[in-house]
This record gives sequence, C-alpha cells and structure tokens, in this order.
Amino acid sequence: MAIIEVLGPRKSYGTTVAVDGIDLDVAEGEILGVLGPNGSGKTTTVECIAGLRRPDAGTVRVAGVDPAVDRERITRLVGVQLQQAGLQPKLTVREAVALYASFFDRPLDGVALAERLGLAPKLGARYADLSGGQQQRLAVALALVGRPRIALLDELSTGLDPRSRRAVWEVIEQARDDGATIVLVTHNTEEARRLCDRVAVIDRGRITALDTPEGVISRTGERRRSVAPGPARVGRMPRCARSPHDARRPPPRRASRP
Repeated sequence: MAIIEVLGPRKSYGTTVAVDGIDLDVAEGEILGVLGPNGSGKTTTVECIAGLRRPDAGTVRVAGVDPAVDRERITRLVGVQLQQAGLQPKLTVREAVALYASFFDRPLDGVALAERLGLAPKLGARYADLSGGQQQRLAVALALVGRPRIALLDELSTGLDPRSRRAVWEVIEQARDDGATIVLVTHNTEEARRLCDRVAVIDRGRITALDTPEGVISRTGERRRSVAPGPARVGRMPRCARSPHDARRPPPRRASRP
C-alpha cells in the first residue's frame, strides 16, 4: 500500500520549471532512491513531499493527508534531512538531539544515535564548530531521532569519508528494519545499490526511469558511461523508453550488512 502518493505536481520558480508533472508512489517500508543531475528537480520534489513547498498544480498525499496543509500531523510522521539544517550556531550536539527528541512521544536515545554516527567526541561541540561532514551526520540524527514513520533524506552522505558513510548507511538500514519508509536523494550509485528497493531518475522535472537500482544503473551507465562503478556521480540521464508505471516494485529489502 502506498504511503506517499505524488500525483502530477508542478512547481516553478519564475520562468524555471523545477517539477513538471511527476507521478510516483512509495510503498510503506520501502526505500526509494531519487537520482538525477543537479537542478533536475529532486530536492524540490522532496520538499513538496515534506510539505515545505506547495506545488502550483497537482497533488501530494502523505499518509492520506496534504503535507502542506496538515503540518501538525506531518511533523509527527516525517523526519526530514535537507542539505541546509539551519540550526542555531551555539547549540551543541547533545542539546540538539535532546531538543528534537523532546518533540516526540517515543524517541530514540539521541546521544546513542549521535554516537553511532561517529559524533561521540563532539557531543559538547557547538554546531558552528562542526565540520561539514559532522553537521551532515547530525542532520541525519535529528531526522531519525523521533522514530519517524517516513524519512526524507537529501544527499545524506555527500562529503563524508568512507567510514562515516558506512556508519550512516547502517543507521538508515536499522531505520528501515524498524519499519520506516525512506525517500533518499543521492548521487552515489553504491549507496543506491546497497540501500534502495527502487530508484527513480528525475531529469528536467520529470521521471525518466523507475526500476531496481541495478536496472536503472545498467540502462544509464551502459548507454553513455555517465555512471562509473562505485561511488560515482550521476551525470545527465538519457531518456529511457521504459515507462515509470511499468516498473515492478520488489518487496522492501531487509538490511544486508557486510
């Protein structure tokens, strides 16, 4: 059953069309990856799902409600990690996870979650004094500390070293095992292969492919070599003949840890 329904939303900024009639649904318990070049509409799509932006046309439903209207319910259901966290500079890591945990009835142990993400030495550090990678890991912790039913994660491992990236992946896998539905914006094909049940490719505001990670990567990589093996970045995607609505949705995977 779909917990997220994206029904033809369109969103423009002036004369620039960011989202141009995307149709997509996400099953409960699924991890859906969203790939595409910079400026393709990935982040705007996620912001519409989160209710942070209202589409100019079309409909978005999350757990049956309009996320831009029923904000109180959505904030309790959805954890969001965007590329700009916007925390107060003087807030420490310990204070941040405690603050976010206080908004929910059954939160995770915020300190333990931060430690799993490699932030144990930085619990007393102010947000402004963290490196970019540490801020990124803290944003992941804040998105997940409330045990959200849905997590929306935007470029969660960009700029992380391999060890930190693996720690983040393990936390995401645990969230999925605990029942969360996850939408993951990524450029990293290794990340998509490891975590995602399906991948949607967005280019110029439209879905051009929707398939398993291997299916999408083989189509895009073999045709133009725009995707290299491993943690490569995705370049301009070719238009795929396969309709997004033809993609089979495999059952959500359980984590397969190395």
